Amino acid sequence: MHADVRIRHLAEGDWSGIIALEAAAYAAIGLSEDEATLRSRAQVSPSTCTVLDQGGHVVGYCLALPYPPFSAPDLSHPEHAPKTAAPSPNLHLHDLVIAPALRGRGLARRLLRHLTATARATGYEQFSLVSVAGSQAFWTAHGYRPHPEIAVPHGYGTDAVYMTAPVPAGRSETDKPPPTPLAGPPLKDDVN
Repeated sequence: MHADVRIRHLAEGDWSGIIALEAAAYAAIGLSEDEATLRSRAQVSPSTCTVLDQGGHVVGYCLALPYPPFSAPDLSHPEHAPKTAAPSPNLHLHDLVIAPALRGRGLARRLLRHLTATARATGYEQFSLVSVAGSQAFWTAHGYRPHPEIAVPHGYGTDAVYMTAPVPAGRSETDKPPPTPLAGPPLKDDVN
């Protein structure tokens, strides 16, 4: 269906496309992050940050990083490398954006399947995210459970909701990660 769109790790040359997609998705609602802050999130976990590539153009992306359960990144501060040797069993889906012209074609689900396979293969036990801009129904339909009792950092908007989902056990042929690293160098929580 989307043979011309492939998932690959984020490369240095992708940042202008990512920044443009992020700004288009979030600037009007006051949730946009600066480039340095976005880059810092990807640098924490390059293996869980990917782009959708269509003919050499970034048409979507996913930034996910290990993060302590029941907490979320502050949108106004960059990430720093974890200070502890023990990685978090929680993978925080910070941002998933699809270009407006390609929305409604299953590409967000495709990125989520890939992220799930990666999380399962690397031992994560749980996903978390902060639903913003009315996206809670989308995430609920994908197995995420809201935690309205968890306060999210200032800056996510008044309708922001912290949500979690378990990383499903088992593997199917359709969600296996690639046997080798994806092509290219390493690499908010809304579906846009």
